[in-house]
Amino acid sequence: MPFSPSTSLFYRVDGPSSAPPLLLLHGGPGAHHDYLYPQMLELAKDYRVYTYDQRGGGQSKTDDPTPITWETQVGDLGKLVHEFGLVPPTLVGYSWGALLAMLYAIRSTSDASLPAPARMVLISPAPITRSWRNEFEETLAARGRGEVIQGMRAELAASGLRERDPEAYRQRSFELSVAGYFHDPARATALTPFRVTGKVQQSIWNSLGDFDLREALCAVHCPVLVVHGNSDPIPLASAQAAAECLGAEFVVLDACGHVPYVEQPEALFAALRTFLAKTTPQTSR
Repeated sequence: MPFSPSTSLFYRVDGPSSAPPLLLLHGGPGAHHDYLYPQMLELAKDYRVYTYDQRGGGQSKTDDPTPITWETQVGDLGKLVHEFGLVPPTLVGYSWGALLAMLYAIRSTSDASLPAPARMVLISPAPITRSWRNEFEETLAARGRGEVIQGMRAELAASGLRERDPEAYRQRSFELSVAGYFHDPARATALTPFRVTGKVQQSIWNSLGDFDLREALCAVHCPVLVVHGNSDPIPLASAQAAAECLGAEFVVLDACGHVPYVEQPEALFAALRTFLAKTTPQTSR
């Protein structure tokens, strides 16, 4: 896949060339786009889906020692919006990607170089305040210490898989590392493995400081859909507050953790299709 000339970031495009465009933002930060696939390729049936590895992760890693911040990521996103001709952009963000979409939208209210979003879909959005992020981290850690996941870890340790099949052992270890994100930890087997560049993740969260986006989100005006699982370790209250501040539609998915495209794909994509069909923007492409 190519690299963007303006940002030197790895990107890919899927879906019919004549279809309405979407810009898909992966989570992390410090991760990469492909763990959203193959499930999120469902969008490419009806839309031209642009996505990329955000700076510092995946195939967009860099040797530049300059700290990567949330502002770096917002600036990159703005350049790609222009480069791809997605003015005004439809942003579909997952987890940290949803928070990145919100940060971009906030900054666009005061920065004329950033085309304001035409609409946004925020899937399992990362916490919009530092206190809710702290609550998320505590909840996720507690789930990892819980009986179910600890039992899975003990089963793996006793299996002898590490010696018999190191690759299968690594895969199972990954699944257990993310099991706490799921309503049903067994569903973690369907998530495409990914890696996070820790120093990038830490740098970006540090750059946000003691953040609280609620007031700033009230200045953003575009159609928004927020989708959140009722078993997501990220507090439901955070997603609900984001929806209220943005005047957004808010869909809560039952029996669903942080990865609705794995646990509740039919409900997720039905909600997205309905929202996108009734909020089709005019673009300058």
